[in-house]
Amino acid sequence: MKNILSKGQLSILIVLGILILDQVIKIEVKTNMFYNESIHITDWFYLRFIENPGMAFGMQIVPKAIQTIARTIFAIAIGWYIVILIKAKYKRGYIACVSLILAGAIGNIIDSIFYGVIFSKSTPTEISTFVPIGEGYTGWLHGKVVDMFYFPLFEFNWPSWMPFIGGDNFVFFSPVFNLADAAISCGVIILFLFYMKSLNSSFSLCTRSPYQKK
Repeated sequence: MKNILSKGQLSILIVLGILILDQVIKIEVKTNMFYNESIHITDWFYLRFIENPGMAFGMQIVPKAIQTIARTIFAIAIGWYIVILIKAKYKRGYIACVSLILAGAIGNIIDSIFYGVIFSKSTPTEISTFVPIGEGYTGWLHGKVVDMFYFPLFEFNWPSWMPFIGGDNFVFFSPVFNLADAAISCGVIILFLFYMKSLNSSFSLCTRSPYQKK
């Protein structure tokens, strides 16, 4: 049976679909919720609005502007890599996984580049609104990433006799994340579970002719 979409069309559809949905959710949360507000959906799922200055799940290693530029370069490299994968006739599933990673990367980059200049500051007492460009809560490349999904699947207290962590509360899964983070995580996990052979062979792909079939 012939595929309805080409590999290139599939990749574009995945990236655009994730990007649009990710940004719609983020804008809805940012313009309708107070900072750190939590909405109970079920006992194991909450919408909780927080913002972080870093990468996936709030990580930050280098200054914000440098991080944003580095992530943008990384996203461009992934896009170029996908083009090579398509020309080299890699499997659709592998290309789809890499496209998920690209979509997630771009989704958070958009926050970092633009949100600081088009939104007012979110606080526990004031909901953010759109503002004229340049009148936002910070400058270009310094925007904070909007997170909202919180899944405290289970929690318990460590026994008091345990060193260092005795008596502490443990929650799984404690990080608050967004759809872009989820897309990156799913893409990476599926790659390692089902496409290790393709992943390994692709390491040398960029130094060879992109038209060599795999």
